[in-house]
Amino acid sequence: MDLTNAKWRKSSRSTSNGAECVELADAVGAVAVRDSKDPDGPILLLTRAALRTAVQSAADTH
Repeated sequence: MDLTNAKWRKSSRSTSNGAECVELADAVGAVAVRDSKDPDGPILLLTRAALRTAVQSAADTH
C-alpha cells in the first residue's frame, strides 16, 4: 500500500519532547500506525475495529 501522500496525525497523548509518539493516517479500508521517531520504519495497518480494540485493551491495563 502506498502511503507516500498520507496525512499523518500525532497522538494527543504524545509528550512534548517527542518521546512515546504514535502517528495515525487514514488508508483505504484501514488505519496506518507508525512510530513518529521512525517515520521510515515499519507501519502497522489495522481495521478501525481492530485499532479500537487495541486502544481499549491498552486502556484497560492502566
